Amino acid sequence: MKLAKYKYYFRKPKSEITKDVLSWLFLAGAMVVITEVSPSFIANILLEYQKLKKYPKKRVASTFSYLRKRGLLNMEQKDHQVYISLTDEGRRKAGMFQINSLGIRRPNKWDGNWRFLLFDIKEKRRPYREALRGMLKQLHFYPFQKSVWVHAFDCRAEVELLKDFFGLSEDELRFLITQDIGNEDKLKHFFHLFD
Repeated sequence: MKLAKYKYYFRKPKSEITKDVLSWLFLAGAMVVITEVSPSFIANILLEYQKLKKYPKKRVASTFSYLRKRGLLNMEQKDHQVYISLTDEGRRKAGMFQINSLGIRRPNKWDGNWRFLLFDIKEKRRPYREALRGMLKQLHFYPFQKSVWVHAFDCRAEVELLKDFFGLSEDELRFLITQDIGNEDKLKHFFHLFD
């Protein structure tokens, strides 16, 4: 099946500001605490996260309000501070933005290691399995076997992000690194590793 069939996992944001806010909160971790010393905590958000400064304050405020109404983030005011955190749905949406911008960097010199990704995802989670395969193709993994894919370059962080985004357990997705795989001519050709 084609990834396009599962495009709802990879929808583009309605606006760049939504993407910026969700990405900021996703990368910040569990919670962001903003001190509310001015009448508008938005001014303090702009101080905290410089990338949002390019937007008018009203637009930043309305984006936070919109995301809260959509159930993507929680905001709680307590003791002159505003606590902001993503909901589970908000984390999924924010993770999507990270997934859409994934890429594996090619180093100047190959380290001689092969990175194997093995997955066993049950039939009832087939859309996730197919979407994962589509992402592996986009990231230029080589399909070694049906559920075994290989990459020549360091991709542990990207694999961890995929694992987290799709909510896969250690039993469903494994990452292995090895040097000796026997005849590797086909793989070297695929990754352009011949001199």
